[in-house]
Amino acid sequence: MARFTLEQMRTFLAVVRLGGVRRAAIAQNLTQPAVTTRIKSLEGALGCDLFDRTGGGLRLTKRGELLLAHAESFEHLVERVVRDVADPAGVEGRLRLGASETVAQCWLPELVSRLHDAYPKLEIEVNVDVSTDLRAALLGREIDLAILLGPISEYTVENIALPGFDLAWYCAAARDPAEMAGAYLTLPVMSYARNTRPFQELKEMLMERGGPDVALFPSSSLSACFRLVEADMGVAVLPRALGADHVRAGRIREFDPGWVPQPLEFTASFLRAPKSHLNQTAGAMAQEVARAYARRADA
Repeated sequence: MARFTLEQMRTFLAVVRLGGVRRAAIAQNLTQPAVTTRIKSLEGALGCDLFDRTGGGLRLTKRGELLLAHAESFEHLVERVVRDVADPAGVEGRLRLGASETVAQCWLPELVSRLHDAYPKLEIEVNVDVSTDLRAALLGREIDLAILLGPISEYTVENIALPGFDLAWYCAAARDPAEMAGAYLTLPVMSYARNTRPFQELKEMLMERGGPDVALFPSSSLSACFRLVEADMGVAVLPRALGADHVRAGRIREFDPGWVPQPLEFTASFLRAPKSHLNQTAGAMAQEVARAYARRADA
């Protein structure tokens, strides 16, 4: 019997878990022919077919099902070796990190810096997106760690709670904050993207207070929301951590209409299986960085 490799085993597990070659190729940053070659080489090394390719799909053969159990045990052993023995400075590979824009504009750079210091040979791939898309990407195994509005209510996901972000109301610098408390519902309200939880919660609250005539302008860019407020195109309720610099620079003002939505709650979320020491470590590091950022903001 020829020798098989760890990478062949990992590719085999990716094909099984993701249900096909194409998605396994995306998850492993490989071409589809490369994934097919690894599977064929593994079958050649073991001297048996692992997948039944009839009927236009990929189903495990009996020997493939036997290998799956061994491959998962082997994967778990490798993770324990990495956790207990390997020097972090020598760990290679790729961490696919997804984060919401709120986090990206606050403490994400510090997290990436700390990860790079701890794992200098690790390739860190960053994707900034709305939380709904990050959730789908995590469950689809397209990213390894998602920092998003959470938690994700799936038994397959581990959620690490992070400090929240308080929200505040903002208007243009030329406006009088005292007058805005009674007039803000007559202006467009800038908000998070339409398919997000903050947008839906804000929409319900505005409906209760101003009825259906309140204009909501959703945006996937928080930076654009602040620019629109600065240009006096409307008002916005956005994270105070992001608005503080704009207020200090005199571009916008904070005002108090007597209510504000609940703080945004974030989690660092990753899949429970396959168990990954790197994902767990990165999630714990995100929590440390977020807490330190929150302490500085409160000081």
